Amino acid sequence: MNVRDPIRLEILKNALEGIADGMALTIVRTSRSTIVRSCLDFSTGVLDRNGELVGQGACLPMHLGGMMPALQSCLSRYPGDVHPGDILVSNDPYEGGSHLPDIFLYKPVFVGGVITGYMCAMAHHTDIGGRVAGGNACDSTEIYQEGLRIPPLKLYREGVPDESLFRILEKAVRLPEKVMGDLKAQITALDYGETAWVKLVERYGVEGFSSAIEELLDYTEELTRQSLLTLPNGTWTFTDYIDDDGFGMGPIPIVTTLTKEGDNLHADFTGTGPQAKGAINPVKATSEAMVYAALKTALTALGAEIPNTSGYFRPVSMKMPAGTFINANPPAPVAARSMGCIRLFQSIMGAFAQMLPQAIPACSGGCEYGSGISGYDKSKTPWKPWIQMDFANETAIGAFAYKDGTDAQGCYNTNLANIPVEEIEAEQPLLVEEYALVADTEGAGMYRGGLGMSRKYRYLLDETLVQMRADREEHTPYGLFGGEDSAPTEIHAQYGKEVKTMPTKFLSTFDAGDALRIQWPGAGGWGNPLERSPELLLDDVIAEKITVERARSVYGVVIDNVARTIDYKQTQLLRQEKQASAK
Repeated sequence: MNVRDPIRLEILKNALEGIADGMALTIVRTSRSTIVRSCLDFSTGVLDRNGELVGQGACLPMHLGGMMPALQSCLSRYPGDVHPGDILVSNDPYEGGSHLPDIFLYKPVFVGGVITGYMCAMAHHTDIGGRVAGGNACDSTEIYQEGLRIPPLKLYREGVPDESLFRILEKAVRLPEKVMGDLKAQITALDYGETAWVKLVERYGVEGFSSAIEELLDYTEELTRQSLLTLPNGTWTFTDYIDDDGFGMGPIPIVTTLTKEGDNLHADFTGTGPQAKGAINPVKATSEAMVYAALKTALTALGAEIPNTSGYFRPVSMKMPAGTFINANPPAPVAARSMGCIRLFQSIMGAFAQMLPQAIPACSGGCEYGSGISGYDKSKTPWKPWIQMDFANETAIGAFAYKDGTDAQGCYNTNLANIPVEEIEAEQPLLVEEYALVADTEGAGMYRGGLGMSRKYRYLLDETLVQMRADREEHTPYGLFGGEDSAPTEIHAQYGKEVKTMPTKFLSTFDAGDALRIQWPGAGGWGNPLERSPELLLDDVIAEKITVERARSVYGVVIDNVARTIDYKQTQLLRQEKQASAK
């Protein structure tokens, strides 16, 4: 019997993840659009010859579960017909993809005449055609409205590009120079990954490498099962909600029931609401990815270090009834599916928090805000189209059982970066007049959640089309174990001199000088706010994160704002009064 060498496996794991990270860095350096190069809305990964994920770059957990099913759809289309120099392509959500702007590319890597693995580079493209620029509108009602749907095809055949497919894609989109530039960045990343992969295979030999990969997958499974054994057995249920789908359907419950028995975990989503009419539905592949990402997050919170391979998928089983919100049937629209993915993740983490109350924080902040801003510069001949996708601004970590949540910090399953204001203003006819933390928006608690934030746009061209996807106006990010929810979402539009309160999902046209301000929620609190340290409240007041009035009314702490001191006697009396009235 062979003795497993953990050092050898750690070296292999790091080498595989290093290849994926090198591919990611290649995309950042060679891409054209802000959503890819600055927002980092892409992912890279490496898969073995059987299509199993064996390494992912430091990219998006949301993409973790999608690489394998999308590859299998491509291989099913070309059984026994994959050759050196081929590049497979697909963006079909109903064949393993996520939504149409995400284009998956795969390159098989041959060594010694046999396939040894596949490189994957996927990216969110600025446009994919369709009725609304950016391909991310939440008010579409079927996938056929959302843009160009690419079934599993070959973008390259034995090193030769399919010019017909390139031309179709080029003509389908509004900004072909950015879309084609980002596509070429993906291809460059695949070439980098292929070169690095071949060197690694040659170090082990083809058969030795294959055996080492299988050993790494088994090792990942064993580590995951060992970690699961440390968790309590039982069943835990949690429900989170999406307010509405923009067409009057809602609230939409997402019900998670986790059952952990021995070294297995089962996630059952029975009771989740039906699929929405609007485009906020996730498909099954992305919903499964949320389960895997949540499990990895929970185990990491307990100190487990598990490789990024599909071996840790093996102890997990799921029940996702077809036709429900998290497993939509075609032709359901899915362009704005990120909202559903994040809410699903938050529901799963809420169930894990019941299982592991000392390790899992309250709900992260934000409202799944995504703004697609577009138009035409009509001073040019022909008119010059422009598109700005602005997604990655909402940030706040929920409170823990032992510390506050962090302000202005991304967390969990997105792992994106905000696009610098200077970059937006340099490239687009937009001004960003406000980007700030907002006081008194945290979820109160013994430990508070991170603050909410605001962003205000001023539009500089007439007929600027704005698509808004947001939520959390009614069902705000949840607190835990006595901690309070955060403040709700607020959106206000200025049309000329008129200021209107807007719904969280809309499509509207703005003219030059008009403006839009969105304020998204902070994160949930943990524990009774009346048990929060007065000294921490004073620090928050000094930092202008919490007002003196809120410190008194919510936390029961009396602070002299001029002297910056705590009145401990009045604080004690006020807290006793509040605790008595709460009984």
